[in-house]
Amino acid sequence: MKDKIFMMLLGIIGTSGLLFYSVVAGAQTAPSPNANFDGLKITLCGTSSPLPAPGRAQACVAVETPDHLYIVDAGSGSAATAQLSGIPLDKLRGILLTHYHSDHISDIGDFNLNSWVAGRPAPLQIIGPEGVERIVEGLNITYELDRGYRVAHHGAELLNPELGVLHSRTIGEEVIVDEDGLRITAFKVSHPPIEPAYGYRLDYGGRSVVISGDSLVTDKIVALSDGADVVLHDAMALQLVQGIEAMSRGAGNTRLATVLHDIQDYHATTANLVRLVAEAEVGQLALYHLVPAPRNAMAIAAFKGGLPDGAIITEDGMVISLPANSKEIMVD
Repeated sequence: MKDKIFMMLLGIIGTSGLLFYSVVAGAQTAPSPNANFDGLKITLCGTSSPLPAPGRAQACVAVETPDHLYIVDAGSGSAATAQLSGIPLDKLRGILLTHYHSDHISDIGDFNLNSWVAGRPAPLQIIGPEGVERIVEGLNITYELDRGYRVAHHGAELLNPELGVLHSRTIGEEVIVDEDGLRITAFKVSHPPIEPAYGYRLDYGGRSVVISGDSLVTDKIVALSDGADVVLHDAMALQLVQGIEAMSRGAGNTRLATVLHDIQDYHATTANLVRLVAEAEVGQLALYHLVPAPRNAMAIAAFKGGLPDGAIITEDGMVISLPANSKEIMVD
């Protein structure tokens, strides 16, 4: 009897293991769900800020066309969300960084590994403002031993060592990609004391998305958002942050209270976003990099208070699809 129970347990463990590996392999090699979709597909791989929230990774947006995949920022936990969402990482061409706060860069290493294993055919480009070369140099040094172990284990034929080394590209405020119908424009945003910090506008097939990164609402964001189908903007519920600050100060945690006070002047508040919609013609305003990310209905209500009509609060795994040469905006 004991032998039968033991064999049953082995079978369960073995089946679970095979299932796990098949899921992982499927996430890496399955055909892209965007393969027959012509347009911009936007996946929210991380919607939180450094203030932790269950079920939310830090800032990350994936933008896909039939021929391209670019990631905008790579905060903690976002690489796993991207993989579980079935994003075809073998297509990944580059990671566009808005700035170098830790919650925007901490998963670069995982994106590099996952896309390398998935079969990315060229080195991964890390693209951003001045300073990106230092980020890339440090990551290449940090992961040097890891790359060596993986090549030694799996072989250079499967994991070409040259494709595991990150490449940096320093950009200015300009059009940084204009190929195969995709145009990406980098523009300066306001996130003091960081200078410069960038946002990005991506245009393809007559459709467009603007991604603010961390920023106040500025004249430039308003101008570039005018006529955009989707604007993804960071957002802070000021009343919630001030409430947590007061609670922290009352509990004697002056360090946390000071941090919470300091962040209130360099993120767009939900009230500020009214200006964006009032002055720019925007198809869909969507909030991400939520400060703090709402955990319950009361927090969501606080976030929504005063927001422009139709604005949505994004969640990890949410997909916004923009079919080419149409006005349709599909949110899943």
